Amino acid sequence: MTDPYPNGINTDIGTLRNTTQFIIPAEKAQTTQQGYDIYPAFKIADTIYSGFNSLAEWIVNQDQNIVIDGYSGVCWDQFVKQLHKHLTQKGKTVRWITIDTALKPAAVIEELIAVNLQQNDPVFGKRYEGELIDFFDLKKLRSIQPDSHELTIIYGCGAALAPIHAKTIYIDVPKNEIQFRSRANVLRNLGASETADPKTQYKRFYFVDWPVLNKHKQQLLARIDAIVDEQRIIEIAWMTGAALRNSLTKMSRHAFRARPWFEPGVWGGQWIKDNIAGLNPDVINYAWSFELIAPENGIVLENEGRLLEVSFDSLLFHNSNAILGKAAKRFGYHFPIRFDFLDTMNGAPLSLQCHPTIAYTKEHFGEDFTQDETYYILEHQQQAKVYLGFQENIDPQEFKRVLQDSFNHHTPVAVETYVQTFNSKKHELYLIPNGTVHSSGKNNLVLEISATPYIFTFKMYDWLRPDLNGKPRPLNIERAFANLNFERKGDVVKDTLIAKQSIIKQGDDWQVINLMTHPDHFYAIHRFEFDTVIEGHTNGQCHILSLVEGDLILVRTGQMEQVIHYAETFIIPADAVQYQIINKGKGRAKVLTAFVKDECC
Repeated sequence: MTDPYPNGINTDIGTLRNTTQFIIPAEKAQTTQQGYDIYPAFKIADTIYSGFNSLAEWIVNQDQNIVIDGYSGVCWDQFVKQLHKHLTQKGKTVRWITIDTALKPAAVIEELIAVNLQQNDPVFGKRYEGELIDFFDLKKLRSIQPDSHELTIIYGCGAALAPIHAKTIYIDVPKNEIQFRSRANVLRNLGASETADPKTQYKRFYFVDWPVLNKHKQQLLARIDAIVDEQRIIEIAWMTGAALRNSLTKMSRHAFRARPWFEPGVWGGQWIKDNIAGLNPDVINYAWSFELIAPENGIVLENEGRLLEVSFDSLLFHNSNAILGKAAKRFGYHFPIRFDFLDTMNGAPLSLQCHPTIAYTKEHFGEDFTQDETYYILEHQQQAKVYLGFQENIDPQEFKRVLQDSFNHHTPVAVETYVQTFNSKKHELYLIPNGTVHSSGKNNLVLEISATPYIFTFKMYDWLRPDLNGKPRPLNIERAFANLNFERKGDVVKDTLIAKQSIIKQGDDWQVINLMTHPDHFYAIHRFEFDTVIEGHTNGQCHILSLVEGDLILVRTGQMEQVIHYAETFIIPADAVQYQIINKGKGRAKVLTAFVKDECC
């Protein structure tokens, strides 16, 4: 076959991603830099290969037809262009078939998912419960047949659904890169006939594309023959499927970090920008550090300096019992707890907001659990505040009328007339079960510990500000008032929504503090405080931890050691069983840990 793209494809990374943030390098930098590592990697013994030439060589040696499946966000034209060039150089004639020819018409797909997209709502939809096969015409799928005289490669999202015997390559793309490519207007949603604006596209990704593609990836993981990290587009990394599965098994027994990613926002501050090296300093701010939001984070593997990233949920698809332990029965392939930073240092307050009840979440969004949160104050400046719960004399109807008038007439709201504020205190934990009105004020660095659902925030008031593009930020006043708990007011807030802290274990130079969470929270939070060393036990649960005081610790699981710096988040899988944390810094170290309560499994 001749070149499938004779006019060439622009493979300049800059044209394919709309962001000022740096792309992850192909190799781990050899540096003596101390402090927070933005590209944490788990070292493995299995080989990571680089470049299309080595992948083409592997394909030539298989002496079989090939299926190249992958996640949303793959730049298929660029990938096929590069791979075809290298196969041709090796003397291979290739017949390329895109699986898109078997998709149902775009109008049929739009009708299929219309109820999930809830077109009258710019932000929220309902999770699609079907399978990837729903998007394909079965007759067209069955008609796909390889050529008996030349190498046939079937490619595209869902290519493995084609009923042929072939080796399977799977291409993964990190969620942050998918969003950067979406903002560059180079992607289409699954089965869509044209591109859409990034916010509309993200909504369809979240509620439709990603759920069906996650199921598809889970079904494929045990049998893929090669995995490709395509985010650098022409500088790909790849490894065999067997090597990937070996690496995931090793990770499921040892401490590791997810790869964090960072986003600016209208309220964003400067602490992350000033204290985390390696980020682009030209970005206006960094409002978020997504330390561990499992549906969107990746994990990075390292072999001889070469890096390869796959989605975090690959660990759960491979063996959720090893990662989650007792909690796997309830949560399955869904990682239950998230950690992220909210940076308002020299920034601005978050919107006044609440999160939905479990019943509301299930009915309206199709999620199995809701966004029960906590705010842990990692850093703050004087007079910083947390907004939490209502004033004793709250009148719900008056409050709603004031908010609606503000939205309609662009008038400010005297928030503290209706909502209580508390002076921020370092190492204090504020409890935000669903239905609780809350916000972080200016000059806080909040470690947000929460149930994993992460977009179900109902904004009631946003200080009359537009988004970073100058457009109005949507408010959700009606949804908020369908969920607000007006009994969380007055002294009840101080008594029940500020965590009481107590010592539950102690030794000569260490202690374990329980930070009591709310009955609605399915997770517990402890803090290890120690001068030299402390032992931890998973007791059949996955532990998510963060160094919240101290410069440097060493985490030992079995024969492996992981260096952790201040503010870094790390994970101890249930199958690690026990771990040791060694203080390598000056002064007492404090490590926060969250895990699912046994009674909530």
